[in-house]
Amino acid sequence: MPELPEVETTRRGLAPHVEGRRVGAVTLRRPDLRWPIPAEVRECLPGQRIEAVRRRAKYLLLDTQAGSALLHLGMSGSLRVLPAGTPVTAHDHVDLLLEGGRGGKRVLRFNDPRRFGCLLWQAPGTTHELLQALGPEPLSDAFDGDYLHARSRGRKAPVKTFLMDQKVVVGVGNIYAAEALFMAGISPLRAAGQVSRERYRLLADAVRTILAAAIERGGTTLRDFISPDGAPGYFEQELAAYGRGGEPCPNCGKRLRQAAIGQRTTAWCPRCQR
Repeated sequence: MPELPEVETTRRGLAPHVEGRRVGAVTLRRPDLRWPIPAEVRECLPGQRIEAVRRRAKYLLLDTQAGSALLHLGMSGSLRVLPAGTPVTAHDHVDLLLEGGRGGKRVLRFNDPRRFGCLLWQAPGTTHELLQALGPEPLSDAFDGDYLHARSRGRKAPVKTFLMDQKVVVGVGNIYAAEALFMAGISPLRAAGQVSRERYRLLADAVRTILAAAIERGGTTLRDFISPDGAPGYFEQELAAYGRGGEPCPNCGKRLRQAAIGQRTTAWCPRCQR
């Protein structure tokens, strides 16, 4: 599933082509994706100018005066800006016709083969229920080691599960949690409440470093993710732990262990991570 760097890469790729354009029409080729597409998307979005493309956690929001279209890419979704009239292919479920700007009309096309993504609606002045209980952004000032230490007290769950809890901090999925824990030298099996303040400071710094590097490189391509311009991400080439169970540790050479933690496959070094 695309994680925060992939979604942020998508946002940055879309913004120059979408912001400031008016939605001329909305084409829905099916009534639902993961959930039913609300009527407001068809009724309120046409005629509106897209003022901003924002990201909150792994969600994208297209802001207009009438409200915001709320999108999630799910496991296989992608958003592409294409010339109007581009032939429709399988799994092209939604088109937003974009008017204005250079180069004539364009369509913002949502393709989602597995249909685990979503297209929902957020009314002006409200916060959609899917966004209400989310934790801080990991690249914001609200996120640091002291925050993680305070939130972890009394937690018996593994620190990797804790770090992936979207109520604690958003957007840190399986890939980047594994990489951050490796960089910080913390075993993913250690109980969250047993990690010291100083080690949480190292972990918060590692999360920031890993996510920033992945965003810079366009995200991580593992199955279905491509950016709006069709270019894949390249951070996969730099993964130190994720998906490398049984291979030598890049730091010490010891074989990386692998196990399921919270139903997610996890690899770590038993020598470097304590």
